[in-house]
Amino acid sequence: MKASVAIQVLPGVEKDKICPIVDKCIEYIKAQGLKTFVSPFETTIEGELDQLIDIVKQCQYIAIEAGAPSVMSYVKIDFNPTDGVLTINEKTDKYLAGNNEKEWE
Repeated sequence: MKASVAIQVLPGVEKDKICPIVDKCIEYIKAQGLKTFVSPFETTIEGELDQLIDIVKQCQYIAIEAGAPSVMSYVKIDFNPTDGVLTINEKTDKYLAGNNEKEWE
């Protein structure tokens, strides 16, 4: 894997309409069959750079089609065509091992 992208989609709508639109974007991302990690602020995706950029682009259209008059997205890209990048698991496993809901209270 040569790239990892984190995307936060922020539809320009009222607070109560944000989550349903973001959910449509996450549903689309997951349907692409790539390794993903959904967190409270962003979704991280692993794959090839061109495919990841296309996913980011499509998320903009999904938000608009879902009723947002505008959308802002914050995107972080980790790209290393020679050696690859750290995976989601390499970055998070040590923090997620053994976690349960009580640890987040």
